[in-house]
Amino acid sequence: MTLLSIQDTPFVVKLSFDKYIEAMEQDPSESQQALLEEVALHPELRTGITELAGIEPHLELMSRLLADFFPKGLTHNEIKALSIPYTNTIFNHTERFKAILTAAGDSFKMDIRGFGEHQFYVLSCCLILNQYYGTQLDFGKPLFYDIPMQNGVAKHYRIMYNGDYLEIEPNPHASKLSPEEIDLLINNFDDLELWKEKFPPKSWTLKGFALMTLFDATTENAVSIFKEKLLKLNANDFQTSIESIFQSIYRTADLQVGITLYHPEEHTFGITTLGQPIKSFILPDVQQRADQEVLCADSYRRLVEEKRSYVVSDVPGFQAHDPENVLLNRFLAQDGKSFILAPIVRNDVLLGVLEVVSPRPKDFNSINVNKLDEVIPFLTDTIERLISELRDRVQVVIQEKFTTIHSSVYWKFRAEAQRLIYNRQLGLGSGTTEIIFPEVYPLYGQIDIKGSSEARNQSIQQDFSTQLHRIFPILEQMKDVFENIDQEKKMVRGYLNALSLPLQASTEQQISNYIETRIHPLFHAVKDPVTGALIENYFKCTDEKTGSFHISRRRYENTVAIINDEVAKILDQEQLHAQKIFPHYYERFKTDGVEHNLYIGASISPKRHFDFTKLHELRLWQLRTLVKMEIAHHRLKPHLPYPLAVTTLLLSYHSAITIRFRMDEKRFDVDGSYNARFEIAKKRIDKANIKNTTERITEADKVTIVYTNATEYEEYLSHIQTLRTENLLAAETEHLEVEDLVGLSGLKALRMKIIHTTS
Repeated sequence: MTLLSIQDTPFVVKLSFDKYIEAMEQDPSESQQALLEEVALHPELRTGITELAGIEPHLELMSRLLADFFPKGLTHNEIKALSIPYTNTIFNHTERFKAILTAAGDSFKMDIRGFGEHQFYVLSCCLILNQYYGTQLDFGKPLFYDIPMQNGVAKHYRIMYNGDYLEIEPNPHASKLSPEEIDLLINNFDDLELWKEKFPPKSWTLKGFALMTLFDATTENAVSIFKEKLLKLNANDFQTSIESIFQSIYRTADLQVGITLYHPEEHTFGITTLGQPIKSFILPDVQQRADQEVLCADSYRRLVEEKRSYVVSDVPGFQAHDPENVLLNRFLAQDGKSFILAPIVRNDVLLGVLEVVSPRPKDFNSINVNKLDEVIPFLTDTIERLISELRDRVQVVIQEKFTTIHSSVYWKFRAEAQRLIYNRQLGLGSGTTEIIFPEVYPLYGQIDIKGSSEARNQSIQQDFSTQLHRIFPILEQMKDVFENIDQEKKMVRGYLNALSLPLQASTEQQISNYIETRIHPLFHAVKDPVTGALIENYFKCTDEKTGSFHISRRRYENTVAIINDEVAKILDQEQLHAQKIFPHYYERFKTDGVEHNLYIGASISPKRHFDFTKLHELRLWQLRTLVKMEIAHHRLKPHLPYPLAVTTLLLSYHSAITIRFRMDEKRFDVDGSYNARFEIAKKRIDKANIKNTTERITEADKVTIVYTNATEYEEYLSHIQTLRTENLLAAETEHLEVEDLVGLSGLKALRMKIIHTTS
């Protein structure tokens, strides 16, 4: 078996002590002279050993020959051995090295961390380039052995090689490289076939030996220090700290660093906003842009698709061959003559791109980009942390402005989130505990737009009638050009007749589908300029925002929006006062009108004392607010596009219920079949009639209070009297029985006229 454990290599390896023996022969001591005479009996120690089996017979002699490098007094201190670099051929270990390997166990294999056959081959070639061709390729990066102790915990050892006694020589079939070929190689680290073409396997001889020394760097290696620095970063010093670190790594004082975030959902790049602006070379105009807009085809493939680094060593040179390249032109405009774009990836998701930029060509290449391999994982952690902090701040805004998690119950969500985070840190289960508020009293109210469905249907009928009347004369002009126009005219007349009757549920869809699939294709086929002008004007009228074929629907929708906005504004303003009575959960919805739910009880605000006087106060507040909302609509009504009326309803429920936050719908709902009666009542009560009549319990200009028992009846009579003293309600009170509904019976109602002359 050869010395090399990796067979695919540009080297023929010979373990030789020729260079060392030559140095010893210059001025040998008496003891060395005797040793040299003994060595002379084994010429293979000078000519070179190529097989592992050839080492064993000479181990004792080798040990004596190299005794100066392995002092006995340090054998239990130093971790040292003879080695062929980048291989598993290691022998003549110190006693401490032997002890470490013994503790690791027989199954342990000495493999350099992250050092594969590809990397071994290319770096072997780089040795040749530096020693034989005089290049100064800086391919060095920390090399480590991860060696387990007896307890299974791995310790990390930094590897140092002394290669003073190594020689590299070309074999007869070695290629002679030109400067252009060398430039091509150093810009194509990943192209293994190219390296093999220029440095064929076994075309060079690596002769000699190396001294390998290990240093225990488990707690003191440079990467750990770098990680520690990154962990201390914050948004305010991020730019300065990162640039100084990379300037140290690449020993370049004027190197610049940028970071551009990536949004995978939208396939766009965006600027970082981590407390202060972070420079972006990809987006110098700080505008979010699509990934394929800012990257060239090659960089897009490398960064976005393959999530691998993209390096341009000579931007002016590459740009001269590709003058339309948007990415190269962008870097040139910012004095970037050489750059690295390194993807920041977590769980195969591209978070962003690290930009390392130099004002000089050839500062970076596909070889020294590998220096980032040990840096990027820790930088990824830092970027992820800073992004997470930003998301947390965004989440606070979202919670405050846009979600249904009301401030009165936010404390419980926060406590649950903290519990989840704590459990994850301890490695415990991360299941979510349901958010439940037991023993709360519900209140429901609504301002409903009366006749909204009829008004909507009328607006649809008016708009379709206008559109069909415009279509008919255009069809008349087309009869000499197209066949079957009479059939289309007959269809239009039929739909006009249908629109003169009450609108059926399917009529709107039928007419819309007919116009889109039959009429519009005919219009698009017209070539006659006179008819074409009519058709052009027709299509202008189809615009939903400005066209005349949508006038009535826009008037209806505007009317509903105006009413909803006005009454919702009053409700939200009054809510600020209601929360002072007692903190409670509040939510409202806009449909054809505005409805709201209130839930009050000790479980929602456990630090405050709750008693029924708070519930009574809140019920009075609700009744007063609903009356104010109706009065506001009454004043608004003469100015509405459609003079739509509203009805006002309040539903009181005598029993406490439990509400549960539904994670799938991100909203609260009542919990349990018994409590569901309240939800059934909310959905059905506004369409209910007075018992044994066809009259609705709600009526315009009046407020209706639905209740369930005598206690509520007495309470609301008191509230009604209070509002009468405030000149909000008329003196007469109607006492109503509500018809039996599916799942509900025995409901009663009070109905009072609202006074609209009050100031």
